[in-house]
Amino acid sequence: MTTRADIEPSTPRDLVARIRAYGSMVAFAHTVFALPFAASAVVLAQRDPNRVPLTLGRVAAMLVCMVAARTSAMAFNRWADRDIDALNPRTRTRHVPTGAVKPGEALALALGSGAAFLLCACTLGFWPAVLSPAVLAILLGYSLAKRFTWGAHAWLGVALALAPGGAWIAAGAAPSAGIVALMIGVVTWLLGFDVLYSLQDERFDREHGLRSIPARFGTTGALVISAAAHVATVAAFVTCAIVLHRGPFFFGGVAICAAILAYEHLLVGKGNLAKIDKAFFDANAWVSVAFFACTLIDGLTRSA
Repeated sequence: MTTRADIEPSTPRDLVARIRAYGSMVAFAHTVFALPFAASAVVLAQRDPNRVPLTLGRVAAMLVCMVAARTSAMAFNRWADRDIDALNPRTRTRHVPTGAVKPGEALALALGSGAAFLLCACTLGFWPAVLSPAVLAILLGYSLAKRFTWGAHAWLGVALALAPGGAWIAAGAAPSAGIVALMIGVVTWLLGFDVLYSLQDERFDREHGLRSIPARFGTTGALVISAAAHVATVAAFVTCAIVLHRGPFFFGGVAICAAILAYEHLLVGKGNLAKIDKAFFDANAWVSVAFFACTLIDGLTRSA
């Protein structure tokens, strides 16, 4: 039976509600994890003699690329994992399993955002245009990785590290060991805290044949691997500082990041899963924000 709601056009309020649902589905607020590192790369690139002028249009294009790429990856993840999410007690209330967002809508958002990323990347120059399809493939491929490798945490780290790497290239800076060190730091940072977050699903992953470090090595092994990854993060950030000849504010930022990561591991503790959500969202958001803030201050004081 056709109802009035079926034939009436959507109201502006309905449209706003859909947009909010899509934004919530892709956890738009979590852009804070990657965006500060991308912005840091732009700041660091300003000392490179090959850089291009940082116009308002270029900055806007970088932001669009960043948001579109992340939206595509998250929407595709929610579409690809819809059946798994429906089985997992922790994720069964997500938008697609509950029907708040239809699977087709999630896939359409992923494809549309991916197309927007590819088109916008073409406005940033030759290399961003050439590399963007491979970048998108890596971002979308992560959603399938857990089905065949427990190295999916590192895959996600690489996906996030492409943000500062892409920003460096879009800024016109030449390849450098410094940006490679920064990207390695981001990879190991993400790997470390994603392993902690995955502790919540250790039993579920093992029972359903999904690959993860906790499912492969257990809680104790996962905690050791996570801690080792974060030690590597600090070492990589220090290497970046040395190679790019950064000043005391940058080193101060690295010290702050190290302290936050240490606090994160103390907060989680051995098997203390109740603290993982707070450690994941709060502590790691502060890592990226603190890093950018200190990088920006360092750049401003050294150029003054």
